[in-house]
Amino acid sequence: MDKIHADNRAEPKCFLQISGLVTEADWRTWKRADFKPYLDVVFEAFGAERLMFGSDWPVCLLAASYRQVKEIVEDYLRDFPADQRNKIFGENAARFYGLKTGEYGLAA
Repeated sequence: MDKIHADNRAEPKCFLQISGLVTEADWRTWKRADFKPYLDVVFEAFGAERLMFGSDWPVCLLAASYRQVKEIVEDYLRDFPADQRNKIFGENAARFYGLKTGEYGLAA
């Protein structure tokens, strides 16, 4: 077992924000599939319980639109159960930052 996996199990309060992907890639030639190996690693290490989507906006605009950035993660999560997708796209952030949730979803 490598160090990243061992460390993260020992630190269950440690969360990871998925962001900054496109600006670390070749700005002009990246493809969604380029990010799969990296997403595989963070999902294995942190699981859906401790990952949060982050757009990296406005910095992401150097290499992609907000929509393109979100679609990278949405595409990766396509076959994940809805409850896990909901955690990554909001519920985990609300829990991490101590935000209240309302009857109709997340509210600050």
